[in-house]
Amino acid sequence: MVDARTPKKSFRQAFTPFVELIKEYPSFRRLWIAQAISNFGDWFGLLALYALVQRYSDSEFLLGLVIIVKMLSLALFSPIAGYLTDRFNRRILMIICDGGRALSLLLMLLVQQESLLWLAYALTGFQMMLSAIFEPAKTASIPNVAPPERLVDANIISTATWSIIFTSGMAIGGFATEWIGVEGVFILDAFTYLVSAWFIYRAVIPQEVRCSNYVKGQKKPSFWEDIRQNIGTDIVLGIRYLRDNHQILRPAVAKGTSTIFLGGLVYMLVLVSDSILQMGSIGLGLLYAARGIGTGIGPIIARQYYTDERQWVVVMGASIALSGAMYLVVGLTQVWWMMFVFVLLAHAASGANWVTSTVLLQKRSEDNFRGRVFSTEWLLFTLGNSLSVVVASVLLEWQIVALQTLISLYAVGLMAAGLLWLATVANWERNWVQKGLSTKV
Repeated sequence: MVDARTPKKSFRQAFTPFVELIKEYPSFRRLWIAQAISNFGDWFGLLALYALVQRYSDSEFLLGLVIIVKMLSLALFSPIAGYLTDRFNRRILMIICDGGRALSLLLMLLVQQESLLWLAYALTGFQMMLSAIFEPAKTASIPNVAPPERLVDANIISTATWSIIFTSGMAIGGFATEWIGVEGVFILDAFTYLVSAWFIYRAVIPQEVRCSNYVKGQKKPSFWEDIRQNIGTDIVLGIRYLRDNHQILRPAVAKGTSTIFLGGLVYMLVLVSDSILQMGSIGLGLLYAARGIGTGIGPIIARQYYTDERQWVVVMGASIALSGAMYLVVGLTQVWWMMFVFVLLAHAASGANWVTSTVLLQKRSEDNFRGRVFSTEWLLFTLGNSLSVVVASVLLEWQIVALQTLISLYAVGLMAAGLLWLATVANWERNWVQKGLSTKV
């Protein structure tokens, strides 16, 4: 029974913690603004890149190659990125990455004929390598600009911002490409990166930077000498750190576990809008809007009901299973509004998984290992997503299984992964909490 004396939170009061965090912590605010501006440009840039490839080729393979290049670049460079974000100043690295990504977009203007499409793929790969550094550096920096008790709010703001930008960017990006042209969008996207770099430059991001291994009195090694001497050792140390600290490894694999199936399900939404709903780009816009909205509201709801961090690993497993159950409905219906609702609910669950796992990693990881932890998490997420999409595309291309049947099979697989998580990983977490351990299992 609800106590009548306890006033209900108003809509404004529910958002007060987020507003206060943005107001009270200027460095977090600047990091958040940088993320919002650059992400908005990203969606514009992605659509412009697709338009560029389609301008000079009607090959579906070349269009799909954009995704392959992006995923492989992120996956292959992630271990090195983790080393860099722990060895060197993350703020400086993020500024350099923003500058490099702006330059890569401006160089896209050189692609003016089909024979130069290779340059577009090369620049995309370079951009993604820089993103592989920027993203873990950004996420690892949040605990340095927000107090520990506000990390949940900080990550909810970050996730909700992504969802809003994703929804609006996908909706506006196509029109922007049409209005100002592919080249105009590339220039606009480059500008957003420069603005992002400016806000990061103005932020104060304290960090425990590890010193290079050199003897006092000797000449300090240069940047490149430091990398050559220490990169292999530091990557191995990062792997061992995760191996030996299971309480960190568990949330690190949470996103990877979900994307084994969820990545393919998101990919199949593109096909659903055309072949099932027969609504083309309008249907895709609606389904992707549902994805974005769900990702934003899920963490907010989870925050209200699950305040005990000891239950968060259980919440992760339940979120994975719930996301699968929602997608099962998507695979069984052909009604657009039902698909919209259940895609929204599915990604509300996955959004809760995303934020809870991120916060646990931030709190449980030491600062000088945090970059490698998040780069490893990003690697697992990327590999899981890529594998999921490749398997789904092959099965559909060879007509081994029908689209909606495959959605249902993927949904069941996602549910099974969540239930397995609850039966095993959640139990290991429970035992760790009961023993009162704080480091190694």
